[in-house]
Amino acid sequence: MSEPRRLYEQISQKLSKAIADGKYEIGQRLPSERELAQTFKISRPTVREAIIALELDGLVEVKLGSGVYVTNRHPPSGSESTKDIGPFELLEARWAIEGEACAMAAMRIDDSQLKQLADLIAEMRDDNKHNQILMSEEADRRFHELIATSTQNSGLIAAVQMLWDARARSPQSHSMDDKSRARGLKPPIEEHAAILRALKRHDPDAARAAMHEHITHVIDDMLEVTEVKEIERARAMAAEKRRRFSSLPRRKAGTR
Repeated sequence: MSEPRRLYEQISQKLSKAIADGKYEIGQRLPSERELAQTFKISRPTVREAIIALELDGLVEVKLGSGVYVTNRHPPSGSESTKDIGPFELLEARWAIEGEACAMAAMRIDDSQLKQLADLIAEMRDDNKHNQILMSEEADRRFHELIATSTQNSGLIAAVQMLWDARARSPQSHSMDDKSRARGLKPPIEEHAAILRALKRHDPDAARAAMHEHITHVIDDMLEVTEVKEIERARAMAAEKRRRFSSLPRRKAGTR
């Protein structure tokens, strides 16, 4: 039995069929993100993932400040591009798994590992200063994987490595990372420093909250860099933005 398609793949397939059937002509703008979310009864991050898939297939072009436009009726390569886990789906999984890994790490991490985390933050800071974003992102990965290692739990270690490997191989994540780099986003130093402070206190609740806050900010940033912001719908879109992730708990100011 073949593996069922991911939700964003199902949506991108429906849109690509509509384009191939002539429902949307070449040069025509697709319905807004809000309209597509309502039509398919899905979250707007899932719409984003579907649009990224259509971009990779060469069927649409995203024009910031204008919308998403049809460029080809069929993929120019002759076939669909390789699909993988969607970037927002991946971030949700990281929020859940890395949050718990960080809480466990707070109870088991040793001084040597804390020193290594501090060194990685310093490395990220220096790379950011010199606009070495790819190097900073590699230090970012090592930071998160070291936290997983410090749990001393082989299952969590494997799960966190799998998530980062999925990001590294996913064409959808590559596309979104390119957009974020083009907008000048870099691994945030203070958020990583907050995680380290909680780990140094060996406070599992604070460590979990710091990791959750960090990944929530990553989600917010990725939503921002992939937002099309069509001029006539900008206010309505902004009002409903991030609906799917509104249920993720935020740490209250002044709490641990």
